[in-house]
Amino acid sequence: MYPLKFHPILKERLWGGTKLKEVLNKPIESDITGESWELSGVEGDISEVSNGELAGTSLTQLIDDDAEGVLGTQVIDRFGTDFPILLKFIDAKQDLSVQLHPDDELATKRHNSNGKTEMWYIMDADDDANIIVGFNRDISKKEYTESLEKDTLLELLNYEKVDQGDAFFIHTGKVHGIGAGVLLAEIQQTSDITYRIYDYNRKDKEGNLRELHTDLALDAIDYEKKDDFKMDYSSEANMANPMVDCPYFRTDFLRLTDDWSYDVSERDSFTILMCVKGSGRIANENGTADIKKGETVLVPALSRFLSITTDGMELLQVTL
Repeated sequence: MYPLKFHPILKERLWGGTKLKEVLNKPIESDITGESWELSGVEGDISEVSNGELAGTSLTQLIDDDAEGVLGTQVIDRFGTDFPILLKFIDAKQDLSVQLHPDDELATKRHNSNGKTEMWYIMDADDDANIIVGFNRDISKKEYTESLEKDTLLELLNYEKVDQGDAFFIHTGKVHGIGAGVLLAEIQQTSDITYRIYDYNRKDKEGNLRELHTDLALDAIDYEKKDDFKMDYSSEANMANPMVDCPYFRTDFLRLTDDWSYDVSERDSFTILMCVKGSGRIANENGTADIKKGETVLVPALSRFLSITTDGMELLQVTL
């Protein structure tokens, strides 16, 4: 149970590009690769260990062999033995569809799935890049449906210009979309349930318009304008700076200029480290793993300490 790295699961997307290779050194083979799933327990897309003696072992097998050691008892008590979060890097060469995700109650009722609360950390953005988050004013369900009929939905949406280092928390029900020219890290509940409500009339490689989920979305949308999405966080060096603390995950920002060690024996949760800048080495009492920008390391819950050596690195630290 040393620090574990996993093979990226690469996903072609209509809107994808090549930054996952050019910026994050992912082994993509297509110029429309939109996502690198870094750590996944989603059925059909289970991550496999890439380093050390456990190389080739699936995340599911690791948990089957020692659930408490991997996840932690309090995580199991809350979420069972399914890995509760999904981590990705996303490259949007084109605008993503405007979409939203249902909450736990609705997702369970309709899809026997979790909802999808998520956060984004902007790693790179073109000068004019933006994202869509929520509406620019309170609207009614009637106004929303009329905007779909009149093809005026985009006039109701809130656009946010983004820069490297910006962070956003996306509540369930909030309409959103990643704009062209954005490369980001995404942390979310383990779920792949998405309601697509607008897609710029684009066609897939077979020439078909992509499916919209208009009816499903109607009762899932939050129609209120809420300025609750942009995270205001500190980047003080050599400490854990809180970014997000929600029922599904906690994320801290680490800007390390020196080596750093800390006791995690009382955490009773795994720790995930996503490197968004620089490089270094992660260690616990059982071994080490090198890490660089665009890589992700899972430190199992049974770890007693965690140490990081670096000449300069920025990390997203994710726990439960």
